[in-house]
Amino acid sequence: MADLTPTPDRPGLHVSKPSPNAPATGSAVCHCGASTTVTGDSQVRALVEGYTANHGAAHDRTGR
Repeated sequence: MADLTPTPDRPGLHVSKPSPNAPATGSAVCHCGASTTVTGDSQVRALVEGYTANHGAAHDRTGR
């Protein structure tokens, strides 16, 4: 399986939850330079909401 972890060269959002009993993990890298990694279901939920609202498609590649 390919490594799906986002990098500055391949920005994006990656979420993993290997089993129902394991905590979710998430990582995000935006083309504006912002990046973060979190662990825990509620933290991952907040990461996805924040990334969707403020990064990724929320602004253009110039970081505006």
